[in-house]
Amino acid sequence: MTTRYAVDEADIRRRIDNLVEAIRAMDLERLKTMFAPDVVSFDVGPPLQRAGVEGKMENWADAFAAFQPPLGYEIRDLAITSGGEVAFARGFARLSGTLKNGKATGGFWVRYTACFRKLDGDWLIAHDHVSAPLDVESGRALLTLEP
Repeated sequence: MTTRYAVDEADIRRRIDNLVEAIRAMDLERLKTMFAPDVVSFDVGPPLQRAGVEGKMENWADAFAAFQPPLGYEIRDLAITSGGEVAFARGFARLSGTLKNGKATGGFWVRYTACFRKLDGDWLIAHDHVSAPLDVESGRALLTLEP
């Protein structure tokens, strides 16, 4: 017997798969459909926070501007917890590709958390958080770690 939570988890996994495809395609219009209108994002680039779907799209527009297509993006070790009208997913993400200056980059792994709300029957990202571990003494991000 399939539980409601199993169905919700499968829906969220499909949603994340669609998110990955939209990022690889560098498709801002498709990405917009993944987020709640009042999403709050704590991304790797400045500022500390962006609010609203347009702010979140500014994060992705900045990232897309640095790369030539095609763009590589992956999420691994994804774990999802759902309960009713809210859920969260956590794992590791990596953006890679060829920069506009022609330099290829394999990217670096970051910690990824997405918090979802079910709005009008769709799971939308209401908050996301992307971060890198920090070396406290130097104040530098540790970008060579792998999951």
